[in-house]
Amino acid sequence: MSISAIGAPLLEAQSLSLLRGGRELFCDLSLAVHAGQLWQIEGANGAGKTSLLRILCGLSRYGFEGKVVRPVAPLYLGHQPAVKALLSPRENLRWHLNGEGLYSAEQIDSALARVGLCGYEDVTSHTLSAGQHRRVNLARLFLSDARLWLLDEPFTAIDAQGVDETQALLASHVAAGGAVVMTSHQKLQVTCEVHTLKLVQSLIS
Repeated sequence: MSISAIGAPLLEAQSLSLLRGGRELFCDLSLAVHAGQLWQIEGANGAGKTSLLRILCGLSRYGFEGKVVRPVAPLYLGHQPAVKALLSPRENLRWHLNGEGLYSAEQIDSALARVGLCGYEDVTSHTLSAGQHRRVNLARLFLSDARLWLLDEPFTAIDAQGVDETQALLASHVAAGGAVVMTSHQKLQVTCEVHTLKLVQSLIS
């Protein structure tokens, strides 16, 4: 399977293959992601979508065949929101952003406001709902300079308004010269073109 476009890619996968539990999740998969592109990875549960994203972002370095080239550092948001329960939303963002630059309290609070968490900046995160945890994670998108976003099911547990707002953010990032690779079972309603990569699970005989 080979999917490519013209121009220097922000991310390139070459001949990726992955076996898990006697199953071939994908084989000889090549992908080139360019500035201004939004890629949606589709597939049934267990087809390897999360595994592929983790390989693309460098979290899985072994157990697969092939090569991944990342000229730019991606921002990865996993399926789990990675919110520490004993920290506030503001403290969680400061923890995640360590090493990514200096951000003022005003910048962090502005990001939280943009995801609908104005007034929740200092509450303990264990009191928040699953959807609010997801929103804390999504606030990182407003604070990162990364051109490449790798997002695993970013719409999980958020309401319809949150989905619309997140999709608008994805389209805006792509229009500004960024790129997005994401998984979702949901059909995207965005103003930009959506490139689709479908994973089909097969059995090894």
